[in-house]
Amino acid sequence: MRAVLHKDRVKVRVVRHDRKNRPEGRVTEIIERSSGPIIGRLLQESGVWLVAPEDKRYGQDVLIPKSATGLAKTGQVVVVQLTEPPALFGQPVGRVTEVLGELDDPGMEIEIAVRKYGVPHEFTDAALALARTLPDSVRPADKKHRVDLTDIPLVTIDGEDARDFDDAVYCEPAKVGRGKGWRLLVAIADVSHYVETGSAIDIDAYDRATSVYFPRRVIPMLPEKLSNGLCSLNPNVERLCMVCDMLVNAKGEVHAYQFYPAVMLSQARFTYTEVAAILTNTRGPEAAQRKTLVPHLMDLHDVYQALLKERGVRGAVDFETIETQIVCDEAGHIEKIVPRTRNVAHRLIEEAMLAANVCSADFIAQSKHIGLFRVHEGPTPEKKDMLRNYLKAVGVGMTISDDPTPGEFQQIALATKDRPDATQIHSMLLRSMQQAIYTPLNSGHFGLSYEAYTHFTSPIRRYPDLLVHRVIKAVLNKTKYQLPTLPTPGEAEAKLSKRLAARVKAPTEKPVKISADEMAWQAAGLHCSANERRADEASRDVEAWLKCKYMREHLGEEFGGVVTAATGFGIFVTLDAMYVEGLVHITELGSEYFRFDEARQELRGERSGLRYAIGTRVRVQVSRVDLDGRKIDFRLVHEGEELVGRAMKDKSGGHAATLPEQERGAPRHGGAKGAGKVSGKSAGKRSELHSGSRSTGTDRTSKPPIQALKAAVKKSASNPGRKLGKKPRRSGS
Repeated sequence: MRAVLHKDRVKVRVVRHDRKNRPEGRVTEIIERSSGPIIGRLLQESGVWLVAPEDKRYGQDVLIPKSATGLAKTGQVVVVQLTEPPALFGQPVGRVTEVLGELDDPGMEIEIAVRKYGVPHEFTDAALALARTLPDSVRPADKKHRVDLTDIPLVTIDGEDARDFDDAVYCEPAKVGRGKGWRLLVAIADVSHYVETGSAIDIDAYDRATSVYFPRRVIPMLPEKLSNGLCSLNPNVERLCMVCDMLVNAKGEVHAYQFYPAVMLSQARFTYTEVAAILTNTRGPEAAQRKTLVPHLMDLHDVYQALLKERGVRGAVDFETIETQIVCDEAGHIEKIVPRTRNVAHRLIEEAMLAANVCSADFIAQSKHIGLFRVHEGPTPEKKDMLRNYLKAVGVGMTISDDPTPGEFQQIALATKDRPDATQIHSMLLRSMQQAIYTPLNSGHFGLSYEAYTHFTSPIRRYPDLLVHRVIKAVLNKTKYQLPTLPTPGEAEAKLSKRLAARVKAPTEKPVKISADEMAWQAAGLHCSANERRADEASRDVEAWLKCKYMREHLGEEFGGVVTAATGFGIFVTLDAMYVEGLVHITELGSEYFRFDEARQELRGERSGLRYAIGTRVRVQVSRVDLDGRKIDFRLVHEGEELVGRAMKDKSGGHAATLPEQERGAPRHGGAKGAGKVSGKSAGKRSELHSGSRSTGTDRTSKPPIQALKAAVKKSASNPGRKLGKKPRRSGS
């Protein structure tokens, strides 16, 4: 391994299997060296210049000749290009190509992340030059062959910090068939009018595939003139849009729909908080300021309730998760981490967007035109087994069938919503599902329980939505949209293509021939899916860095928290007040041997029977923060030996020594989406981050409570063959 680096492509020969039957190999050939840059800190040790990579997966420092350091100074974060690859007896050599600045500079974590994950963050000169030629407002010629909706009171509803407005909505009562219903308009920015296929802006947008959102900064998919100006549905200015015009009946079913290009004028820019306040109190101060628009908001709320009712009938999955928001001051320092709660206005817009997306998918499917669908498959057999075992272990009297429906997941979620460990159960339900991808091969959306679904509502920030707009326009004009020639799929796309290959042909069937057009759309879907993952990883990395930096100021402090994951090497605890997650290593749990129960997702002490399961409440001390590794370590705090004392009293049953229900309490925010970002989403990813990379030189000596020590002495006396403190060999810790 000394001759290779992270991202190198190699050929490997399997030489043996370990005791867990995992294959071990030897690198026999280096097929391709990674050409990407390495980001790290420039250091000088004993007169030798080197760069310590920020990404610990590289595993080796890069030597820098004195003449290749450029203007960089010791301790600064730099970008390095390799000039010599590593060898069995020599370190890699490189040269500094860019100086990013000091590690504590505001925004440094974002500068590192965009380069670490290869996020394009600078538009090409050609794209910027083309953007400058675009008009500042809608021209009379742009309005030709469009429906004039400027007299319709369409409004935008977004977050307080939103700067680009993709969508506007309007609703009014209407007769649907013989019954009552609503006419719902969802107007989406017409990006495709300004971004032509194959243009310089289009090439840059395809390369990015999505906007990337960081705290305090956004790397947009489109130049700012488009994303915040010409395409954004700003209030009181005319804008071009594509409209999904729907008739919704009293049952919440879309009775009919049509698509058409239009020109609109947003009557107001609402925030979610403002709309929620108006819907809660139509006579309050917020409503008084928007008197003329309040009736339309009430109509929107009525159609939302009907759509929500239909969602329940459909059996779509609807789990409550808590996202976190990092609040910073003007200098970029973190002030606090707060939960980002969803109110009725969030849900209202979500249901309206879902309805428009379903109509766009149906429109493309009915037209027989190839396009990109948003596909979400059901759980794999392995994940189904894992979920069944977990539900049985935690005492949920329900399970899923061999061919589960989304309704089964929703029934379990509803049945357990009042349990103290509801958040953890919902987290396991989510974890058992696969990730959604973009593909021209439609197989429905499992989680939302739709036969066909696509993304239509965010073309300013998502490239698949832009493609869907182009396809819909082509169908309306009775033409066919042709994808431009696309680059060869990369490594990330190749991984995702395996999932598509399984659906292209069954093992017993002949291979299905795919046309060049279908292959181009498949490549586009894989590219967009892979870059969506890239954006998520970069965002998580920045949030993890910020949370680690924030927790450095709280070293040694104690907090209450809840166990959100258990692994063979310890437990992950999410703090109540901070919404930050860290690891309590297994060596910090006491002097006895803890065994990991995968089915129950818990660690259990062999002598005391003490269990640390998902949902268990604990008190911890912040013991170590590794900024480079994005890891936070906690030390368990035993208050007056109560935990262990209580655990050793109850030895009567097979499930002895779990904490009483009232002691565990309801985890406030365990398993939260944002909280889990410090160390990864799942236990599997946590294992990669923590299992083999414990730091040296850290004080990990724990002082077991006196009762546990006495019990150990007593057991040792009755069993002379086992010495006090001697533990069986532990794997995976």
